[in-house]
Amino acid sequence: MFSHIFIVRMKCLLRNKELMFWTLLFPLLMATFFNMAFSGLNSAEAFKPIEAAVVNDAGYKQDVSFQQTLTAVSGGDSRIFNLKEVSSREEADQLLESGSIEGYFSVDGTLALTVKKSGLNQSIMKSFADQYQQTASAVGQILKTNPQALQNGLLQDMGLSREYVTEVAAGGSAPNNVLNYFYSLIAMACFYGSFFGLQEVTDIQANLSARAARINMSPVHKLKAFVAGLSAALVIQFVEILILLAYLAFALHVDFGPRIGYVLLTAFVGCILGLSFGSLISAAVKKSEGLKTAILISATMVGTFMAGMMMLNMKYIISQNAPILSYLNPINLLTDAFYSLYYYDTLDRYLLNLGLMGVFAVVFCLGTYAIIRRRKYASL
Repeated sequence: MFSHIFIVRMKCLLRNKELMFWTLLFPLLMATFFNMAFSGLNSAEAFKPIEAAVVNDAGYKQDVSFQQTLTAVSGGDSRIFNLKEVSSREEADQLLESGSIEGYFSVDGTLALTVKKSGLNQSIMKSFADQYQQTASAVGQILKTNPQALQNGLLQDMGLSREYVTEVAAGGSAPNNVLNYFYSLIAMACFYGSFFGLQEVTDIQANLSARAARINMSPVHKLKAFVAGLSAALVIQFVEILILLAYLAFALHVDFGPRIGYVLLTAFVGCILGLSFGSLISAAVKKSEGLKTAILISATMVGTFMAGMMMLNMKYIISQNAPILSYLNPINLLTDAFYSLYYYDTLDRYLLNLGLMGVFAVVFCLGTYAIIRRRKYASL
């Protein structure tokens, strides 16, 4: 009997076109739009050489040291400047006014920087000029007190910068802000499975639908029929999430890291969490199905917003200022579980997220069972 109810419920759910759209097609469309919107976000953050100019007059030609330094930082793939040489200040001013350059250098006794406005690129140019002047001044002072320093090679590396601190990622993968948008989308898709849970409770509560009244009159235990229906919904929901994961991984090339088994486990737990949440809301709210749907959508949207799907910084703002909300938001836990698998070498943070999601799922299921099992009907 259980298998028969399972198959029948699966057919009923698959024939619900509206339900299939919101739980399968809508996340796929959102993933496509996300890819179109965020595909160049990481590359946009890469440093681009600054358009700059230098006045190639007599003062510049005499300062051989500055010529060599400026040429060194204006060549190669990691160059700082795209350098233009102009013959006069008037020509440099014209380029500056037209926006062709961010600023220009000139040497008239001392090194000077001319800019039109303040900004990041102008600050970089000023830092470069200041560092060169400080180094040149230090070299001059050393040569005054110790003329043999140049011959002894003591000044050979004066212009070189060294870093003694190396930035190392917490895991084997480099940080990628774009991934959080897709991970929160998966969490949203899992919680859209709450519509399945709502449907199952509606079809088992005799006071909510005619179909439920017929089911309650059948010689089948209500709990068995409910579990069979939820099992069918869970299979459908998990297959939909697998399709979404496959689309993200193979079509959009979203990186999930090397722990694919844990990714699938997280997706499965997310499906259980979404179904149980929808079941609890449907059982607890004794109003129309439209109101229940509105509550589910609102709760999901608020959860995904707090998880950073609409604004990435919101996830970190909440974790810094109200960390308890991060742990009380199951959608954030699901999103963070995916990201911790990608980013961290250890499973400590992932297991914490997974454990809290399991607690939420148990609470949702027990709450639904406690409400449904006490529902009795005087007549149908």
